[in-house]
Formats: sequence, structure tokens, C-alpha cells
Amino acid sequence: MTEPYLEIDGIRREFGPVVAVEAVRLTIQRGEFMTFLGPSGSGKSTTLYILAGLDVPTAGDIRLEGRSLLSTPPQHRQIGMVFQRYTLFPHLTVAENVAFPLVVRRRPRAEIDAKVKAMLRLVRLEGFEDRKPAQMSGGQQQRVALARALVYDPPVLLMDEPLSALDKKLREEIQFEIRRIHQETGVTILYVTHDQEEALRLSDRIAVFSKGVIDQVGTGEELYAHPTTRFVAGFIGDSDFLTATVTAAEKGRADLKLGDDVIVRGVPIHGDPGRPGAKASLMLRPERIDVATAPSSAVDGDRAALPATVEDITFLGASIHLAARTAWGEAVAVRLPYGHPAAAGLARGQSIGLGFEPAAAHCFL
Repeated sequence: MTEPYLEIDGIRREFGPVVAVEAVRLTIQRGEFMTFLGPSGSGKSTTLYILAGLDVPTAGDIRLEGRSLLSTPPQHRQIGMVFQRYTLFPHLTVAENVAFPLVVRRRPRAEIDAKVKAMLRLVRLEGFEDRKPAQMSGGQQQRVALARALVYDPPVLLMDEPLSALDKKLREEIQFEIRRIHQETGVTILYVTHDQEEALRLSDRIAVFSKGVIDQVGTGEELYAHPTTRFVAGFIGDSDFLTATVTAAEKGRADLKLGDDVIVRGVPIHGDPGRPGAKASLMLRPERIDVATAPSSAVDGDRAALPATVEDITFLGASIHLAARTAWGEAVAVRLPYGHPAAAGLARGQSIGLGFEPAAAHCFL
């Protein structure tokens, strides 16, 4: 097995009585794009700042190629950093901003000029050398910040919510550029965001933070298809959660009762149900639910069916969003692709059946 390149070993950070980060453990391979994803206050940025040396852990260690970084000052860790605010020097030109890390390291002038030229070519800003930051768009300034962080070839690049100040279209354009630059340079990137779509688009793996701990680590597909906690299931992608009671459980599967008389058999279960009668949440993905115009016709073999009523129908371009309510009063969102035959003729107040494969659902205790 390949030895880990970067190790976060049991990091804890306390601010008085508040524990911001609790026993965070993570290994990152050389050249990996790892994203820290989570809501505000979940500990992701605090962990990143500890890696950069801008904060000190209460306990734990950070190791790069087996060597602890905790006693190394930030300026000697050789770790690049890109922030949400571009932190460019307004009185310097683009070329001077990019050159700054090499100037303070007293590199030869010829090397500086060559590296600046190469970095501006990498971020596709050739011809902008003499502009000042105020003469550039937000997206261009962020590219300058990225070039400056990479110009001295750091082994690790840390990025803290770098695109959150940009509008959606520009953010997507820069995401594509960051992914391209990562592929071209092979630099190891640790990226912080609260935007799940951004994390899915950019990352090799994602560490989902919640209340100072990492709930789950995996590829975007793994987290989406196989969440291990209710928090991850709700944070990655869209989800429906229905109240359920466990009637039986065996070998990682559960039979659930919903409402007064709906039984769903063979749902993958997360947690120990103990005795039958345990309360649980049934999680369904909106796009994995089918719609039938009669409740009974939603059942096919081992498939499950929920009787429901249409409350609203919204056209969203590539998809149609259906807001429904079960016979016992719980809301369910359904997403159908545009042109799906089940969407034709549906109307508010119509009785329908919501069908799904139990194996595609999840039960959280």
C-alpha cells in the first residue's frame, strides 16, 4: 500500500470551552484533490488553517512525507494558499504580484521572469502582466492569486472558499480552470467549500465535516450512493426523509413501516436497530422515485409503493419537480427528467403512487 503523503493525525482545536475540531484523522496521497465539505462552523477551515500553520492545534499532529510540520513556521512550510479574498497587492502589477513569492526567496531575476511567464500562461492570463488588480474582474484576480500561490512549486496547495464571491457562471468557469491546472501540475490540493456541487465537480475525494468531526470520506459517487450517516445523506444531493418504524432487521437490511399500513422490505440500514419498534428515517433520492397515476400500479415485484397526492408541479428545464404528500401527511419531492411520460397529464390534487426500489433507499436510526 502506498504510504500517505500528507497525514492529519487526531487534530483537536479548542477555543476556550468550544471545541472547533475534534480528533480529525485523514490521509491524503500525493497529487490528490481533496475537498473539505461542510456547513459554516463545521471545522473545515480551522483544519485548513492548522495545515497552513496559521493556527495551532490543541492536540494532534500534521505530517508531510512522515515529517511533523507543527514546529515549522508557516513561511517555511512551502505550502501555497489561496483565500476567498484574493489578497493581491493593489499597488503592484499582475506580474509583480505573481513574482512576489520568488522575490522574497531571492531567486535569480531570469528564473523569476521565466516562472512568471509560465504561471500566467498556465492560468491563461498572457498579456495581463502590466495590469493592476483593480483593472481586472473578480475571476481574473482569482487566477492571479492562483498563479502566485503556485509560482514557487509548493508541494501542497490549500484553497479556502476561493470562489464563493463569484457569480454562478463565473464560478463554474473557474472551477473548470482549477481542475485543469490540477491535472497539468499534479500539485496536491486541499480545498474548502460549503458548496456540494463544487465539491462533486472538482474533487478526487471529499471529507464531509459536521460539528468538528469528519462524518465520512469518499469519492463523490460513494458519498451520494452510499452515505453512512443521516447528515451526509442530507448534505450530499437532494433527499427525502420519511418517518419509519423498524419491524424487522437482519444482515444489514430492515423492514420498515410507514404511516399506518405501508411496509417497505429490505432497506439497507445504518446503525443498530436493537429490538423491533425502533424509530428510523427512510431516505429516498428524488430522481430514484417513479410516479404512477394509480397508487397500486406503482408496485412491481419487490418494489415499494407510497400512496400520495400531487401538491405542485414545477418545470425546471432539464427536469420536472413534483411536490407530493403521502397519505399520512409527509412531504416527498420527486424529480423526473423532461419529457418523462409519467409527467404528462399530472395535476394538483391528483392521487398517485410513488414507486421505488428498497435497495436504492437508506434507513438511518
